[in-house]
Amino acid sequence: MARRLAIDIGGTFTDLVSLEEITGDVVLEKDLTTPGNFADGVMRTITKSKIDPNEICQFVHGTTVVINALTERTGAKTALITTHGFRDVLEIQRANRTDMYNLFYEKPKPFVPRRFRFEVRERVDHQGKVLQPLEEQDVILAVEACKQAGIEAIAVCYIHAYANHTHEQRTREIIEKLYPGASVTVSHDITQEWREYERTNTTVLNAYVQPSAKQYLKTLDDELSKLGITEAKYAMQSNGGTTTFPQAQRVPIHLIESGPVGGVIGAGVVANAADEKSVISFDMGGTTAKVSLIDRGNLKINTDYNLEKTSTWAGYPLKVPVVDIV
Repeated sequence: MARRLAIDIGGTFTDLVSLEEITGDVVLEKDLTTPGNFADGVMRTITKSKIDPNEICQFVHGTTVVINALTERTGAKTALITTHGFRDVLEIQRANRTDMYNLFYEKPKPFVPRRFRFEVRERVDHQGKVLQPLEEQDVILAVEACKQAGIEAIAVCYIHAYANHTHEQRTREIIEKLYPGASVTVSHDITQEWREYERTNTTVLNAYVQPSAKQYLKTLDDELSKLGITEAKYAMQSNGGTTTFPQAQRVPIHLIESGPVGGVIGAGVVANAADEKSVISFDMGGTTAKVSLIDRGNLKINTDYNLEKTSTWAGYPLKVPVVDIV
């Protein structure tokens, strides 16, 4: 027998569904989510289901760990290292005020306070030509300041690094040598597109959630392996696809809508079975509620996602592909 196993972690419940590929047998189970250690809830749910781990040929996991860490502001203490002169990109943001007639409008507060944003002398143009070599001493001083401040995660985002990432790569090497305990995110690993604010913000948010996401996925991976589930372990991505656990640990920001997107895809399958081509899906969990439109059987994929955006608040833009969910 060969079973596919899928588990979704929400703010309140952890849900399990398993499909036997030959007989079509379906097993459903749920248990309370365990915020102290999300992996405990997953393992308890598997145990309650009484599924034989030796039958499992594929494990797919949807989780709200990343989005909840952002909305609840429970991520790591994060710093930003960026090109000289661009320290305040996160503060300046964009001029597109969503509430333009509100004289008391306040822009979204950056996830990295100004005192933890460090400038480094270096410059690359939009074609990748080095205009100013990386001043490694600036990087060393920034890393020492991060160590003194007890920073847990460091985001590195240099201007035009999408065209030439050698400076970012060298900066990562210096950080890993001087501060091996810190989690490091470099912008060219996250998005290789222009727009400095969106790129910087995406890099920062990946760094912000990486330590907790990495620890969770590693713990879950170890627990599943002990149970005998050693192959084909995947995490649900926000674009509707899946990725391996190691890749998800490196770029957890791609899991920002990992849980909700599974609900949208499921709604599309149900709608198709009912011969309904255009439907609205609504998914209300214990922490957030999500709505999406399935138009003529198609899911829209956005590459300009905005976390917490409303009609009167700009939110936080992210340059990652996400199924269109609000």
